[in-house]
Amino acid sequence: METVTEPRSRRRMTGRERREQLIRISRTLFAEKGFDGTSIEEIAATAQVSKPVVYEHFGGKEGVYAVVVDREMQKLLGMITEALAAAHSLIKLERAALALLQYIEESSEGFRILVRDSHAASGTGTFASLISEIASQVEDVLADEFSSRGYDPKLAPMYAQMLVGMVALTGQWWLDVRKPGREEVASHLVNLAWNGLTGLNPQPALTLASREATAPKTARPPASEKELRELEKAREKELREAEKARVRELKEAEKARVRELKERERLLREAEKAREREDKIRQREARLAERAARLEQADPTE
Repeated sequence: METVTEPRSRRRMTGRERREQLIRISRTLFAEKGFDGTSIEEIAATAQVSKPVVYEHFGGKEGVYAVVVDREMQKLLGMITEALAAAHSLIKLERAALALLQYIEESSEGFRILVRDSHAASGTGTFASLISEIASQVEDVLADEFSSRGYDPKLAPMYAQMLVGMVALTGQWWLDVRKPGREEVASHLVNLAWNGLTGLNPQPALTLASREATAPKTARPPASEKELRELEKAREKELREAEKARVRELKEAEKARVRELKERERLLREAEKAREREDKIRQREARLAERAARLEQADPTE
């Protein structure tokens, strides 16, 4: 007699697994359609469960949306915070820009949710509040940098908003275009923020330290102490070269300013000399006129 094998029934998900599944599905739907365009029915149908299951885990659409938004905010904030832990200010800036672009590249759905007008149900604020939180961290970095360079640290909050806003808006633009590549976009962002419009590098590039920090991790044996020392030396050398280049640029700018001042002073001196010559000419003409008048008065002929 032939044995009939019954098909194996599908394994029932645990509560934790079901919750994670619903979060993943909701994340995709919210990114595609937004909060208002997504319904509990659609979430349940996509997960192949009944609506009460969704209500059991989250209490409603508002609940699952709040969880999705909070997770994305914490993920992005964590990446930025880690980037700002670098030692050198230039490296901090490079890695923060790379962190945002990496998040956009790897979590496009999450970023689309964050940049939408967050629904009040999120309970964690909008993208603007996240940017403000990141700016507060950047503010501390800038305040220290300003103090070391003789600038007013009270201006750090304003500059932090400018810097973070520039990076965030560029990220929103890059979300759709995706060209040029992540590292190239970051290098141009840093070029503008670090060098300013008057000192733009026509061929900007990230430092080796930042490129290596975001490079794909491949399986390789642990580096020896010698390799680590050489790598650290290379990083320090690159930072010193970057600092030297910045100092050279500042010196050249100072020299140009001094030349401009000297040229201005020369023109002022020449203008003063011209005025003095004109005054002397006028005075001589006045004396000649006065002498001619006296001669006319002394002439006895009529």
